[in-house]
Amino acid sequence: MASLPVSPLAPDRFPDLPHIGGVTLATGKAGVRYSGRTDVMLAHLDPGTKVAGVFTRSKTRAAPVLDCEAKIGASSDSGAAFVVNSGNANAFTGRYGAEATQAITGAVAAALDLPESRVFSSSTGVIGEPLPHQRITDRIGDLAAQLAPDGFEQAARAIMTTDTFPKGAGTTVTVGGQPVRIAGIAKGSGMIAPDMATMLAYIFTDAIIDQRVLQSMVAALTATTFNCITVDSDTSTSDTVLVAATGASGIPATENDLGFIEGLRRVMLDLAHQVVRDGEGATKFVEISITGAVSEVDARKHAMAIANSPLVKTAIAGEDPNWGRIVMAVGKSGADAERDRMTIWFGDILVARDGWVSPDYDEARAAAYMKNQELTIHVDLGLGGGTATVWTCDLTHGYVDINADYRS
Repeated sequence: MASLPVSPLAPDRFPDLPHIGGVTLATGKAGVRYSGRTDVMLAHLDPGTKVAGVFTRSKTRAAPVLDCEAKIGASSDSGAAFVVNSGNANAFTGRYGAEATQAITGAVAAALDLPESRVFSSSTGVIGEPLPHQRITDRIGDLAAQLAPDGFEQAARAIMTTDTFPKGAGTTVTVGGQPVRIAGIAKGSGMIAPDMATMLAYIFTDAIIDQRVLQSMVAALTATTFNCITVDSDTSTSDTVLVAATGASGIPATENDLGFIEGLRRVMLDLAHQVVRDGEGATKFVEISITGAVSEVDARKHAMAIANSPLVKTAIAGEDPNWGRIVMAVGKSGADAERDRMTIWFGDILVARDGWVSPDYDEARAAAYMKNQELTIHVDLGLGGGTATVWTCDLTHGYVDINADYRS
């Protein structure tokens, strides 16, 4: 597949991420599918590292996802490793997929002197094609020899598929008066619809955290970050978020350390937003805000109905303030709504209220607003206290072009 132009919504550059003690990284060219670019990433984590993860709930989960699910939560003080390839998802590959996963994790375990149970793998790319895993295992020795601190940008590039830019986010927070660092990378552009998390993301911190506490944090924060984005309503077979706490700072963090939790949330949300900004063919970044729903569950249903509607998304691509499509999406969501209590805004422009277009609505002003790259659509149901915010992008000809040629 030919390289794609960088998304107009991309950040100016890859961010400067804090150094995370206890993490070393390496990337290489295995030629899994792509030629002339890196396509495998290895992260080595020091002894004592705790690992948490959340995974797709797809019923056709890929072999690496099933392997990671079986390993998360096991008690161990040994080191650990993440190994990720792009170009092939190792999904819907039957027994061969499990054998390929085991071959890769076994090779990493041998090269780094780790228990195989502490090697977590991910694969991303084409579904249904056997993974040529020997191309990866043949490179593991070289990767192990090249491990070095930092290297987050190179790692983010190695795991890209239809992504047009590498995604990274980081922060330093204060815990007990001492600095604790958090940094992460992600990939994702298409086949993005939340059902745990969507995409691949790897986040690292030098805090000391109990594994069960870290797992609880990651699961809870996923609900308001990675689970609140959608590009095209399609949930991947391979979605994985892994978070590693190396403890290298010597600073313990607990479930009561709100500063650490907020820092982790910011990193996760930043990465999630970058995935939407790199949505295949996207030209608009859109926040959908729902208030006044009967419940949080209903608010989310309304938000996702709007965010996933092809009619809404194509209107946004065409810069058409077609608010009738918002009404349609709310009505089809299956959640409670009453026509005559609903209010709609585009940005700060009051569009409709009380079951009818607002007498102050200015179509020309709304059309001008829709030309912005970043948009907010706010719907108040007027029924209760339920709220939800999700993020999506527009649906353009570019999305069709990319996915029509994906395997070419």
